[in-house]
Amino acid sequence: MGHFTTMFHGLSKSFPGRKGRKSRGCGGGREAAEAMAKDAKKNDRLLCSTGVLKSDGSSNFASVCSRRGRKGVNQDCCTVWEGFGCQEDMMFCGVFDGHGPWGHFVAKRIRESMPSTLLCNWQESLTQTSPPEPDSDSAIDRCNFNIWKRSYVKTCAVIDRELKQQRKIDAYSSGTTAVSIVRQGEMMVIANVGDSRAVLASTGDDGSLVAVQLTVDFKPNLPQECKRIVESNGRVFCLDDEPGVHRVWLPHDESPGLAMSRAFGDHCVKEFGLISVPEVTQRRITSRDHFVVLATDGVWDVMSNQEAVEIVSSTPNRADAAKCLVKWAARGWKHKRRGIAMDDISAICLFLHPSPADK
Repeated sequence: MGHFTTMFHGLSKSFPGRKGRKSRGCGGGREAAEAMAKDAKKNDRLLCSTGVLKSDGSSNFASVCSRRGRKGVNQDCCTVWEGFGCQEDMMFCGVFDGHGPWGHFVAKRIRESMPSTLLCNWQESLTQTSPPEPDSDSAIDRCNFNIWKRSYVKTCAVIDRELKQQRKIDAYSSGTTAVSIVRQGEMMVIANVGDSRAVLASTGDDGSLVAVQLTVDFKPNLPQECKRIVESNGRVFCLDDEPGVHRVWLPHDESPGLAMSRAFGDHCVKEFGLISVPEVTQRRITSRDHFVVLATDGVWDVMSNQEAVEIVSSTPNRADAAKCLVKWAARGWKHKRRGIAMDDISAICLFLHPSPADK
């Protein structure tokens, strides 16, 4: 209970606004969040490129790597923000996979706008929520998760709408996926739009390392996704030369052929079943949990969840974890997908506990 109250008072000082007043939007709160992001970057607490983020006194350690494929400009991008929203126990991680002619611009735009907009909506929702009765930790967890879920859903709607209104970026037939995590103390909130993926490495009952998939790959052939698209007059089918690869198509045109059923942008098919609504889940971190891998399909198209966590776990230096994973994925493209141009490959390896060397 004390933690919930501390968050409320701390954020109330950081953002403009009054408790109980309905807001028409983030307004000055979003400007404050964007200022926090700039300050975090200035103080090396926000990383948007290949590298490592480790802050003194934090149990988090993030290794990040992005590699261009053989299809042109790298349309993947990542971000890690330690001390998210000036909260010492919070971190934001996100991986974004652009597609289409303007995909790299769309991905970078969503990378820039999602954290600050989410932070603003979270604060707004927090100030409008009465703290739960301190009857149990589970009640507090449920309340906190509901706040995050509402904030994520609102954020995704807002930034997708703003993307459509952007004059400098053509998102009509270009878009991006987004998988992100907010770590808040010993709780993780995971949000996913598209077919990038989050996988947790945990210790099983027999003591072995086990890969736990935290997200759903939103492909058009999933029953609930296909049903929504078809009911919206969109079409889902595979091309003759791509058996098993289901794509989303316009009602009377052989385009755009999206291989995912949820994405930001791609406004040409937003009326035909494509959505940017995130799946939001939570997981409490335990001593059995070791790290989370957030990665684009450039990784998952050529290796299993288990292979990925074993590669990361076997890397001697945590700082090299993401680079090592990306390197092995590139090898996978060379040997398993011969004749197919290698996709962009990006990953964040977020370690959840200090290593023995840090203690």
